[in-house]
Amino acid sequence: MSPERSATIRSFQDLRVYQRAFAVAQEVFELSHPWPKREQYALTDQVRRSSRSVCANIAEAWYRRRYPKAFVSNLYNAGAEASETLVWIDFAVECGYLGDGRAAELRNELNYIIGGLTRMAQHPNKWCSR
Repeated sequence: MSPERSATIRSFQDLRVYQRAFAVAQEVFELSHPWPKREQYALTDQVRRSSRSVCANIAEAWYRRRYPKAFVSNLYNAGAEASETLVWIDFAVECGYLGDGRAAELRNELNYIIGGLTRMAQHPNKWCSR
């Protein structure tokens, strides 16, 4: 049994991968507050949107569990958004808006999330209705 399934999961909010993605999105939001105003509609907006989209795609996947292909598709969309967030973090570091230490922590967390989403997508029968 998957580690995610060991506890009773009643909604997407009970998924560890969702909880961690939500925490990353909130951290990204907080860390991006002091970034320059000129980045408001560029880097700041992009990194906030992609990090939040991970959570939204997990929620969509959860409610499409009746259809394994739709479930898997949404999980891969969530992983793609997490990967996009990694790119924006790289830009934030390169621009001097985000320190290497914090960036490394975010990268590690996002890679954990991507791994969890990939494992879920590889075994949809553990998650989807029969």
